[in-house]
Amino acid sequence: MTNKEFIIECISGVKTGVPIYIADLAVKLAEKDSIDEKKARAAVSVAMKRIIDQGLCPELRIYQKGIYYLAEETPFGETGINKELLIRHKYLAPDNGYETGYAAMYHFGLTTQIPRERVLVTNRAKDCQRLDEALGVYVRPPKVKVTANNKDYLQVLDVLELMEKAPVDNGDPYGRIADILIQYNLKYSVLLALAEHYYPQNTIFQIAHTATAMEGVRG
Repeated sequence: MTNKEFIIECISGVKTGVPIYIADLAVKLAEKDSIDEKKARAAVSVAMKRIIDQGLCPELRIYQKGIYYLAEETPFGETGINKELLIRHKYLAPDNGYETGYAAMYHFGLTTQIPRERVLVTNRAKDCQRLDEALGVYVRPPKVKVTANNKDYLQVLDVLELMEKAPVDNGDPYGRIADILIQYNLKYSVLLALAEHYYPQNTIFQIAHTATAMEGVRG
């Protein structure tokens, strides 16, 4: 089986719009041919270009260097790449970040106002907040490195920090936060410890309100 045939076989089951990464295909080719991934990546790049140039997979499109996808014709035109999956891969997975700001408050059910902007806290961000124009999201570095163990806590703390500034229209916002803590199985002691190290004093006051609400939820 040639490299082109192998790659076509690999991508044949990929759903329309799902990003196809050269790096992922290189891992598979390296395993198949018992070669190092650097050599496999170069081989995959050449093969992908030839597949497109020769029309061997008419649905295959290039999004940018190293990223491809399968397109489909619809009554509204050709489908594009799934940008939500690109965002997740680039900034959030695996446990590298989380959504924050007013969008997080909306998803938590604290406000009914749909935000115009999305902000992501991610380990992949550098010194300050910036706009990723291609994906339409702002990214900023975390107060502390995001991990699988702390990302839910940090997201809740970010929301609490915003509570006094945001257009909250939930009738019982602290009760809602208490529900989320219980739903995510988050510990009040860990929340408080992180707040004391990385968040301003007003966030700790918000935690106190949440703790009172939590007692009401559990009681």
